[in-house]
Amino acid sequence: MNYKVVLSIIGKTLIIVAVLMLLPMVVGIIYQENNYLSFVIPIAIALAGGIPLSCLKSKDNSMYAKEGFVTVSLAWIVLSIIGALPFTIAGEIPNFIDAFFETVSGFTTTGASILTSGQVDNMSRAHMFWRLFTHWIGGMGILVFVLAIMPANNAGVMHVFRTESPGPSVGKLSSKLRFTARILYGIYMALTALTTIFLLFGGLPFYDSLLLAFSTAGTGGFGIVGTSAMRYSSYIQVVLAVFMFLFSINFNAYFLILIGSFRKVFAIEEVRAFCILVVVATLAIAIDLTVQASNLFAHFGEALKHSFFQVTSISSTTGLTSYDFDKWPSFSKAILMILTIIGACGGSTGGGIKMSRILILGKSSASEFKSLIHPRAVVSIHYEGVALDQKTERNVRTFFIIWVVAVALSTLLLSLDPFADLFSDFSATLACIGNVGPGFGAVGPTCDYSGYSAFSKIWLSFIMLTGRLEIFPMLMLFVPRTWRKG
Repeated sequence: MNYKVVLSIIGKTLIIVAVLMLLPMVVGIIYQENNYLSFVIPIAIALAGGIPLSCLKSKDNSMYAKEGFVTVSLAWIVLSIIGALPFTIAGEIPNFIDAFFETVSGFTTTGASILTSGQVDNMSRAHMFWRLFTHWIGGMGILVFVLAIMPANNAGVMHVFRTESPGPSVGKLSSKLRFTARILYGIYMALTALTTIFLLFGGLPFYDSLLLAFSTAGTGGFGIVGTSAMRYSSYIQVVLAVFMFLFSINFNAYFLILIGSFRKVFAIEEVRAFCILVVVATLAIAIDLTVQASNLFAHFGEALKHSFFQVTSISSTTGLTSYDFDKWPSFSKAILMILTIIGACGGSTGGGIKMSRILILGKSSASEFKSLIHPRAVVSIHYEGVALDQKTERNVRTFFIIWVVAVALSTLLLSLDPFADLFSDFSATLACIGNVGPGFGAVGPTCDYSGYSAFSKIWLSFIMLTGRLEIFPMLMLFVPRTWRKG
């Protein structure tokens, strides 16, 4: 383990976060809120740790996969600790464990909250800005931002990029790492700006529009009011639904559009499958609501609107709600739970298992079935028009197996907490590891996670980080061999 290289990158990340924390402090000054010290203290702590760490020099600047895993995992944990301090210092969330949970949920773009509806409505503008800004920071990844603005003097930082970036696979956009990171953030900021503009046209103030754009862009799900998106007009809800869908698409598609390769966009297998899934799920739920829950909505059009909103919200793993879907029929809730598991496209800001892995798992299973019928036949798996190598197939299977074990273990541990029933615990696990936010039952769209014990909140925070970083980086922290030098 090359400790100096790891600590140096974490130090640079702390400096960037300290700078970003100036924005909510400025918001507090603009709105004449006397809470600037709650940001000054964390900024000072971040700089006090970040500046000396960033200056560390190593004779050997080599960085390999394990350094990449450890750097990303430790950086996200440290950022969440620093990011929780403004809430605790200001008294917005007095309990540090609760503040840590809320901040982890923000950075991982989960949207699971321990705040009640009244606490959300009464939060200061500065802290509300920071709360939703964490979604935007975490959506693309803070370390990707560091790579975008700082020169990469070590080819090994490619491992950091691959581990943390939710965007396209490295190498698809540009052979130059910094240029790729800048393209990703350029697309990300452009779509965020578009979201803000369309929300402004709906009559929302600039502050509200910008913060909702942060939540939508990061596919996070924190709302600026306690009722999420329920009180907004149909126009606002449709705009949010459309952009939640756009942010759940592989960002490589937008790069292809920028360079004029429109045909290649429709040739992306994952994007096609995801679009089909969204359309089918939306229609199925709308029909189910019209037939089995005719008392909830006046007509099919209204059911279709709420169906489209919740399908895009859950499939993108944003978690905003336009209606209490816990009141919907079992068939509709079952579809939403399946979407929670699947998640968004592999190259987006969304979470979940990812559509790309689902497709590979499906093709792998079909291949195994064909081999059973025709033992002598040579069956190959093709994905995106290319033969899939065995290493990739094995990695996807391993990921899925560990994911299933993690869900089972988490549900078991949460069941020790008397707060919720078993189904709610299972739903909370799926919502946190998939970075969705709201679940069903005790953690449904009109409820929160405040009832869980301190241990459960810490565990769910770990699960959220595990889901956001796609399992392996967090697990590497507990492997003794990871920490050996060399």
